[in-house]
Amino acid sequence: MQHVLLKNCLLIDMSSGKENKKDILIENDKIKQISDNIDFEAENLKIVDVNENYVLPGMVDIHTHMGIIEEAVGKLGLDNNETSDPVTPHVRALDAVNPSDVAFLDAIKSGVTTIMCTPGSNNPVAGQNFVMKVYGHIIDKMLVKNPLGLKVAFGEDPISTYGTSDKCPVTRMGVAALIRETFMRAQDYMYNKENGKLKERDMKLEAVIPVLKGDMYLRAHAHRADDMVTAIRVAEEFNIKKLVIEHGTEAEAIKEYLAEKKVPIALGPVWTPRIKIELKGRDYSLAAKLVEAGIKIGITTDHPYNTIDQLRPVAILTVSEGLNAVEALKCITSNGAEILGCEDRLGKIEEGLDADLVIYSGYPLDMMSKVVSTIINGDIVYVHDRFKDRISIKGA
Repeated sequence: MQHVLLKNCLLIDMSSGKENKKDILIENDKIKQISDNIDFEAENLKIVDVNENYVLPGMVDIHTHMGIIEEAVGKLGLDNNETSDPVTPHVRALDAVNPSDVAFLDAIKSGVTTIMCTPGSNNPVAGQNFVMKVYGHIIDKMLVKNPLGLKVAFGEDPISTYGTSDKCPVTRMGVAALIRETFMRAQDYMYNKENGKLKERDMKLEAVIPVLKGDMYLRAHAHRADDMVTAIRVAEEFNIKKLVIEHGTEAEAIKEYLAEKKVPIALGPVWTPRIKIELKGRDYSLAAKLVEAGIKIGITTDHPYNTIDQLRPVAILTVSEGLNAVEALKCITSNGAEILGCEDRLGKIEEGLDADLVIYSGYPLDMMSKVVSTIINGDIVYVHDRFKDRISIKGA
C-alpha cells in the first residue's frame, strides 16, 4: 500500500473562497484524510512539504479532441470525423486516441488531469465519447467513464461536409431529420429486442439505446441559439433527460430558456478566432452572463482549437471579463466533473475522491503562477524543474 502525505497545503474553499491550511493524506489513488495536522507513519510513505503553496483539484476539460487530432502530425493525425457516412453512432473516440500525442504531456504540465475526448462535428450523429485521465500509455487503463455520451452535431459543420455534394444533410432540417430518424429506428429496435423479435443485431442502433434509456448523455454540438433550441426540442421528443450543449456560443440570446430547461453547457473554445460564421458572436464575457443566469457551465478548450494548456488562461480571461474567481475555478474543476457525471471521483479535494491534485506557485488565477507539481491517481507525475525548490519531497 502506497501513501503520500502532503503537508502545509493552502486550499481554497469553493463555496466561500476562504483559504485554509491543511494536510492531505493519499492512500494508493484516493484521498484518505484531510486535516489541520496529520501525523502519519507507514512503509512506502512519501512526504511532500508544500510550504503553503496553493493546492487545487486537477483541472477537468469536458470537451476535447486530444489524441484523435494529434499535434505536429498533420493529416495522418486527423481521426476525429468518420465522414464515410453522416450517421455513425457506433464509432468510438476511444479507438482512435493515441496517448503518445504530445498534448498529453502539455496537459500534465499545465495541471489538467482529466479530459473528455469526443469525435468531431462533421456528422449529424458522430459517435461515442469518453472520459480519461491524461497520464499513462494504455488508454484502457486511463479510463474514467466509457462511453460517456453520444455526440450529435447541429449547424454548419454537417451541412458543409455533406450538403456541398448534394448529400443529406443539405439543410438544418436535414440534420435534425437524420438525428430523429436514428432515434426512431433505435426505439423500434429496442422494442423488438425487448420482445424477442430481433433477427440480427445492429451495431449502430445498439449504440443509441443507452441514450434513450437515460444511461448515457446526449452531447449536442451547437453554436447558434436556434440550433441549441432544436437540440432541446429533439431531446424532449424522445424523452432524453441527459442533454449537454457543446460550445453554446450564442447562449446569451436564450439564457433564460436554457436555465428553465436546466441544460448545462460545455462552453468553448472561448479564446479563439472567429474562423467560421457560427463563431461570429464569440464573447469573452459569456461565462459570467451564463453563470449569473443560473446555468451550469464548464469551460473547455475544445483542444486543439484552444490547446489544452490554455484551460487555466481561458478561466483567467473569463474572470477579467466579470466572472467571479471562485466560479471560474469551479468551471474548470467541480462543474466539469458534475457535467461529466463523475463528481463521485473528480473535481474536488474531498476524502474518498481520486487523488488528482495540482500545486501552484501562486494564486491559480494569476497568469504569472506556474504549476509546480501535478499528482494523478496519487502518483507525482510532474515537478517543474524551475520551481522544484517550492516543495520538499522525502521518503519512498
